[in-house]
Amino acid sequence: MRIIGNWLKPLAGLFILIAMFAAYVLLGRETLPSSSGEETTEGDWYEVYFSQPDDPRSSSLHGGPDSALAQAIDEARFSVDVAVMRLDLWSLRDALLDADRRGVNIRVVVDSDYILDNEIQDLIDAGIPVIADRRESLMHHKFTVIDQLDVWSGSMNYTISGAYRNDNNLNHIRSSKLAQSYTREFEEMFMDDIFGALSEADTPYPRVNINGTEVEVYFSPDDRVLHRLLSLVAAAEESIEFLAFAFTSDPLAEALIARGADGVRVRGVMDRDQVNNSGGEFGNLVLAGLDLRLDANRNKMHHKVILIDGEIVVTGSYNFSRNAEEKNDENVLILHSDEITQQYLLEFERIYLAASK
Repeated sequence: MRIIGNWLKPLAGLFILIAMFAAYVLLGRETLPSSSGEETTEGDWYEVYFSQPDDPRSSSLHGGPDSALAQAIDEARFSVDVAVMRLDLWSLRDALLDADRRGVNIRVVVDSDYILDNEIQDLIDAGIPVIADRRESLMHHKFTVIDQLDVWSGSMNYTISGAYRNDNNLNHIRSSKLAQSYTREFEEMFMDDIFGALSEADTPYPRVNINGTEVEVYFSPDDRVLHRLLSLVAAAEESIEFLAFAFTSDPLAEALIARGADGVRVRGVMDRDQVNNSGGEFGNLVLAGLDLRLDANRNKMHHKVILIDGEIVVTGSYNFSRNAEEKNDENVLILHSDEITQQYLLEFERIYLAASK
């Protein structure tokens, strides 16, 4: 009997591993404890920059969110990794070229549709390695990792329109663990040539606690972003505000309608030019009685933001659409902070008050 029992032990262990893996696949990454880390950072670890298309100074194309990022690249010592759908800002091109000349390791990933843009070609001509996704779906990221420590991410493409004409956000977070997560996503594209649905759910630190503030990061399509958004909306107790460039997600619309029916205050602003797109949810949300408005920006209201109970910010490159969930390369930040949420609420109110019903 002892011999048989010892022979069965390896099979029992294997069975347990198979069962755990099956549960993970079926129920999502929250079934198993997520990797997490705590960090203590000296000084300010977080900053957010909003574009100001209504400011007369924006016409000069100077002093926008790109200026802060360009300065950070100017101060880079070792490495700069950039994953962005499109880049035509001279400030960022020049900062990358200068950093390359002083020996900083520069790597860039872009969407194939924009590989021939002049500014990208300037980087290539300088010998900076640039990789394109070479596929129909979008490499829709807008993030930069500097010196394996500083992460810059948000809704802003690195373009003139993105920084000076459209409504956008750009977040700067100092965290080595968050940087590791973004670097893994970057190298999956740059080193492994893996994009979109082929990506793996292998984020090193999906949850990080920075100076007492919890920060979550998700990458689509591998991390089931919609699943997490639905859980946040379902847990809202008092208020939900959202800013949406594109909104075609039926499940998210249904979740917002359900919370509104339960007495949660739901307000939103959507980009005027996107509401008539096939599958757009504007009409359904309005018919359900939600407080929804159309933006006043003559260009684009390009945010992808959800604010929960004045305490949680959802932001990033992820439009509320099936393509973002299933096809495009995207990233989402979820920040659990009253202070940060208040900054986003001010941006929401600015856009909401100027918008029309």
